[in-house]
Amino acid sequence: MYTKINEMMKIQPAGGWPKYHSYYLKKKTSNIHQRNYIYMKHQDPKLQSSQKVVAAFTGKFFRDVKLPQQKPQDDGVLFPAVLSPNHNTDSTAVEELRDFEEAIRAQKPWLESLLQKSGAIIFRGFAVSSPSDFDRVVEAFSYAEFPYLGGIARRTKVVGRVYTANESPLHMGIPFHHEMSYVPDFPTKVFFYCDEEPGEGGETPIVLSHIIYEKMKKKNPQLVALLEQHGLTYTEVISDEDDSSSFTGRSWKSKFKTDDKNVAEETAAKLGIKIEWIGNAAKATTGPLPAVRFDKESRRKTWFNPITTTYSGSAGKLLSVEIGNGDPLPDDAVEDYRKILEEECVAIPWKKGDVLLINNLMVLHSRRPLLKPPRRILASLCK
Repeated sequence: MYTKINEMMKIQPAGGWPKYHSYYLKKKTSNIHQRNYIYMKHQDPKLQSSQKVVAAFTGKFFRDVKLPQQKPQDDGVLFPAVLSPNHNTDSTAVEELRDFEEAIRAQKPWLESLLQKSGAIIFRGFAVSSPSDFDRVVEAFSYAEFPYLGGIARRTKVVGRVYTANESPLHMGIPFHHEMSYVPDFPTKVFFYCDEEPGEGGETPIVLSHIIYEKMKKKNPQLVALLEQHGLTYTEVISDEDDSSSFTGRSWKSKFKTDDKNVAEETAAKLGIKIEWIGNAAKATTGPLPAVRFDKESRRKTWFNPITTTYSGSAGKLLSVEIGNGDPLPDDAVEDYRKILEEECVAIPWKKGDVLLINNLMVLHSRRPLLKPPRRILASLCK
């Protein structure tokens, strides 16, 4: 049983204490050291309520896990970070999920620091067994939801702020991309959740974008200079009906959430997209947008564009990209890019209940073809 403490205590441990909004007092402390949680300790019943308790960590709630697929960065930090519960208890799944949520809230600064260092975190082995559980985990981070307006993938709301990741056929792969890098406004963080573990294949490879930039600059310095100077322009021909056979199969009605062409134009303009009508289809042009961005937190340049998406056969001729000055992208450079992506990426097989948190400013992600069903991955976008 937990008693909620609504007011932060004024007594702080050495080094200071973060200003969290609430804490929990565990009255039964028989396995306090095993649970590794935040516990509140009574000081003196005569003190004022704001001074009644002092917070004390009995240890970290999370423990680092090493997987063979992880790659060390130059500073020794593993990519991605993998965290599991640092305790064994006989608690119910409901209690374990609640503990997970509270640990996220309490240790959010540390988790955000880890995310900034590593670029991505996999939470494995926690009591996240349904889309609703996943929604609670996302809510625990308290990030503002990013509305999926102007995106090119077909997605359906599942519960709360949880959506299907991409509804294209699972035997098809999806090229590497930063989420919504083809529009001026994009999410900074992306959550994925494994609701059904793939039988075989279907991984979600990830790769650090600054490494791609550095290797592309070394391999194709002239092209990178052009991209940094002129950016990229994207052109998409969008049908008025969703296309379930393509990973870019979202109709303009779904994309702009209206069936009125005038409203669609107004919404598109707010998103920095210019619309021209070709019968019932819409030709949408965006850009030029930066193809390389500077991440202020890491102080690194990142390869922030989806050019492999536009060169994918499954996207067909409906989506195209060119350098902002009007020049086409050289095919050999795009092929170099693909090879670098495959060399540098990490693909960790999904496990039921996995939650993957990606810093969208630092990391590109993709999808490998599913070789053996089932597979159900859900997503949530954050500002």
